[in-house]
Amino acid sequence: MVTALARPAGRRTLRVAAAVLVVLGLLLWWLLSPGSAPSRGGQVTLATGVPTGVYARYGELLQQDLAHDMPDLDLRLTRSEGSVDNLRQLASGRAAFTIATADAVSDYQARGEKGAGSLRACARLYDDYMQLVVPKTSRLRSATELGGLRVGVGADGSGVQLITRRLMKAAGLDFDTDIEPVRVGIDRMPELLRTGKLDAFFWSGGLPTAAVQHLEDRFPVRLVQLGDLLGALHRQGPPTRYYRAAVMPADAYPRAQDGQTVKTIAVANLLVTTDREGAARTEGITRTVINSRDAIGRQVHAAQRVDLRTAVFTDPLPLHEGARRYYVSAKP
Repeated sequence: MVTALARPAGRRTLRVAAAVLVVLGLLLWWLLSPGSAPSRGGQVTLATGVPTGVYARYGELLQQDLAHDMPDLDLRLTRSEGSVDNLRQLASGRAAFTIATADAVSDYQARGEKGAGSLRACARLYDDYMQLVVPKTSRLRSATELGGLRVGVGADGSGVQLITRRLMKAAGLDFDTDIEPVRVGIDRMPELLRTGKLDAFFWSGGLPTAAVQHLEDRFPVRLVQLGDLLGALHRQGPPTRYYRAAVMPADAYPRAQDGQTVKTIAVANLLVTTDREGAARTEGITRTVINSRDAIGRQVHAAQRVDLRTAVFTDPLPLHEGARRYYVSAKP
């Protein structure tokens, strides 16, 4: 009797065991199949900036470090006109990561541009300093004196032009009618100034910017302070809250500054992606950005400002989940 009852129970045990094996097999297949597990590799694009700008050089050096840290990642670099253009490339899917200033991100959101709601931050990087460059012989001492002059204002789609427009308003000048705006980037403005085709140009970048360094090496230039515009700039309302008072150290451009500090304004740069980007890959890229600070900083001095303690302050963007994971794991 005992034997007769045991046989069905044994068959049921075998059927349960077989079902468990099938489930485990399907689970193992799912985990090992392409695209099922979180991916750190693959091909992604980082939108940078104009060839002689800090964004472009930073991107080149980050690409090298990522090749070492994440060998399965194929990071491609693409040029752009600057922050605004970078955000458009990101939203359209032409880039997966980019660098943009906080004010440009805020403006992009306020205008309801395509994909604004999907933007996420990986890290706060370094600050851009607004620089007004003129020939050393120029009598210009304030941006309020730019009326009637030919002024390089940055390319359309650049963060430089966004800030310049606001600075012109703070200076009591109309961007379109009171100056002759020349809409070109840092790849062209220094040569135009050197050859007398510009009277001044604005640039927003990390210190020092190679293009300005090269210019001061072959043509006598001077930096004009912008500190007198900060109050009027902030009175334009909430969009200008990302600008802070800053001082360019005397050794940023030794020839141009003649050993003197220069008062200006600064704005933070953010490494930006979208909520479409995978958490594993974003976590890995964020880790390399923070860990490569010293190596990149030896060639791009602005990158020395990248810091784990401040990288999480990415207003106006929330952190991407992958970046958040990294910062939690990196806590001492």
